[in-house]
Amino acid sequence: SYFDDVISEYKDRRDTLIEELNKIEGVVVAKPKGAFYCIAKLPIDNADAFAQWLLESYDLNGETVMVAPAAGFYSTPNVGLDEVRIAYVLKKEDLIKSVQILKTAIAAYNKK
Repeated sequence: SYFDDVISEYKDRRDTLIEELNKIEGVVVAKPKGAFYCIAKLPIDNADAFAQWLLESYDLNGETVMVAPAAGFYSTPNVGLDEVRIAYVLKKEDLIKSVQILKTAIAAYNKK
């Protein structure tokens, strides 16, 4: 029963993350089946630059988010340059808040 509860919790977190990401215009995300993360295509030019900018230059009310650029997870060169890997290991409320920060960050990044 322990694992049933854990599986249920992570499915709920996954579904929450996917639902929230789909609310951001231009984001494309598939529903992962057996991982603790998803790959999301973002409306940005370069995920490496965006991830660095998030950590060094952006905050919303003193908070930011950390994403992993996805290009390094592909063996084919130049694939995933506008994609990020996002883990859903946080509780649902924190995932929702994180996606809101990501949404405002994407808008600010694309204005600069």
